[in-house]
Amino acid sequence: MHLILRILKISGIIIVGAVAVLGIVYLFLPKGPRERIPFDDPYHTERPAATGEQYMAAAGNPWAARAAMDVMDRGGNAVEAAVAALLVLNVTYGEVASFPGVAPILIFDSASGKVESYTGAGTAPAAATIEFFRSKGYKTVPKLSILAQLLPASPDVIVAVLQRYGSRSFSELCAPAIRLAEEGFPVHRMMLRNLNLNIFERLAFRILMPYNAQVYLGGQWWRTLHHGERFRRVDLARTFRAMAEAERDALSKGATREDGLKAVRDYFYKGPIAESIVEFHKKAKGLFTREDLANYRGYWEKPLSGRFKSYTIYSNDTWCQGAVVPLTLQILEGIDLKRMSHNSPEYIHTVLQAIELAMADRERYMGDPKFVKVPIRGLLSPEYATERRRMMTPGKAFGKMPPYGNPWLFESTNTGTAAPLQDLAMNAEENGNDYGKDTSYLCVVDKQGNAVSLTPSDFPQSPMVPGTGLTLGIRMTQFRLDPAHPSSLAPGKRPTITPNAGMVFKDGKFFMAIGTPGGDMQTQAVVQAFLNIVIFGMNPQEAVNQPRFRSLNWPDSFSPHTYSPGTIELERKLSVAAGDALKKMGYRIKVKDDWEYSFSAVCAIMRDPATGKLIGGADPREESWAIGK
Repeated sequence: MHLILRILKISGIIIVGAVAVLGIVYLFLPKGPRERIPFDDPYHTERPAATGEQYMAAAGNPWAARAAMDVMDRGGNAVEAAVAALLVLNVTYGEVASFPGVAPILIFDSASGKVESYTGAGTAPAAATIEFFRSKGYKTVPKLSILAQLLPASPDVIVAVLQRYGSRSFSELCAPAIRLAEEGFPVHRMMLRNLNLNIFERLAFRILMPYNAQVYLGGQWWRTLHHGERFRRVDLARTFRAMAEAERDALSKGATREDGLKAVRDYFYKGPIAESIVEFHKKAKGLFTREDLANYRGYWEKPLSGRFKSYTIYSNDTWCQGAVVPLTLQILEGIDLKRMSHNSPEYIHTVLQAIELAMADRERYMGDPKFVKVPIRGLLSPEYATERRRMMTPGKAFGKMPPYGNPWLFESTNTGTAAPLQDLAMNAEENGNDYGKDTSYLCVVDKQGNAVSLTPSDFPQSPMVPGTGLTLGIRMTQFRLDPAHPSSLAPGKRPTITPNAGMVFKDGKFFMAIGTPGGDMQTQAVVQAFLNIVIFGMNPQEAVNQPRFRSLNWPDSFSPHTYSPGTIELERKLSVAAGDALKKMGYRIKVKDDWEYSFSAVCAIMRDPATGKLIGGADPREESWAIGK
């Protein structure tokens, strides 16, 4: 016993001594800012609406908006400008909108008058099955794991849209991103918020995902980032250069422009980048194979659409949640919202209930349309919206997620049935929703009237591919390990992702491109901004500046799909003005700061029907910025 006590005493002295030594070493380690770059950070700053007569770009930060404008200054079109902006966002906002993650996109071609959608979400690898995850003891797809990685989509999107709508090379369009990645850009406020880790979290980050820490902490885990210091993405620049060189090599051998773009795609999905990804997955016990990457393909699709008064609202198909926007607005169609006055308790309650009814239908019906039979005609029929409107309870909160409806009754060919009504959230953990810091957004309108709406995403909460700068994200966490759920996991399937692109027409003519980051808040923020414009007559900047509300009354889209029944969040100004009245209606209320980034960061470009001029808005909740000419 005496010997044991002596050993414990000596061990304690050694541990205390080691901690003391480490503490002394830490004191002398460099912790201040590296080289600073002066810049005007637009985070939380007032700004006027952007205006333009020829073309406009709005994006998640000024560098991306400027990159798009530079392309159009040189005669490029909206698609080419959007690609340049996307790649710049991948560099300057890479912790939320990483290359090569998801990139849902809508394109309006003014020559044909058509809106097209392209699938900007990857698929599950062939080895990803519910049985596999359950055999490992998982109830949901785990975060912070290589198993959460979805096959990458944005390189496929970039090549597909440039082949159909572009004339410029990938090499030209990726040049601004390469320059910023190599020369560096200033750390901005949202980057600080997203990477605001304490010393213990930084140490854990270094241990769990050493390459990620190398990229985002510069290999010095003890050192915080500082506002305005120069930040580089040299490995990602090297990857972009290699893809561009593959194109140049093909063109030098007589390839057509389209074949040059195919060489870019092949370099990623079949060539050296694919080899690096697969080798990493083999070492880290991931699921990707060469066949998974080589066989991946997105596709063009007809967008979904719904009506609100004289407006047509377009969204991507049900592999994302975009259809919630037209579904919500059609429920609100028959209600006099203007009479209620803007952001009054009655107005907030009414919009919240329409959103919650639409989200209940999302939970029950929306999934990858190649795997799930979705009654989308019924869901987006005006008659179904009328039926759902009858479920609303004036002056009284639902208290929990409302039951889904039966849109099969409103299909033109009734070939399905709704399961018995039940509480879809009953198996979700009742807790505060676990948000990811994810996603950005950009939209572009060119002088020919073409428009793009694009919502890139994915963040480094799973291991990055060493030496490449590539983030494969955790988008598999938007699958469910419940075979009855429309977003249930299956090989080759797309999860019902939250990122989605939006576009609005008025009386058959382009009216607005609109979108936002923000997980389950995305559709809620877009609905609120849209109504601010079309019901209350605000310009896009005024509309995105307004205080917001959000519901948490359904299972969160990300693992572990937590659920906060009857709970809403209000920005502080709304809480002061309407909080007490909403509590009396039965809502559980959480108060957030004004212009809180978790309430999304909407960007929009509107063509004024009266003057034909472009008016843009960029949300001050993040570094969003709009520029017109």
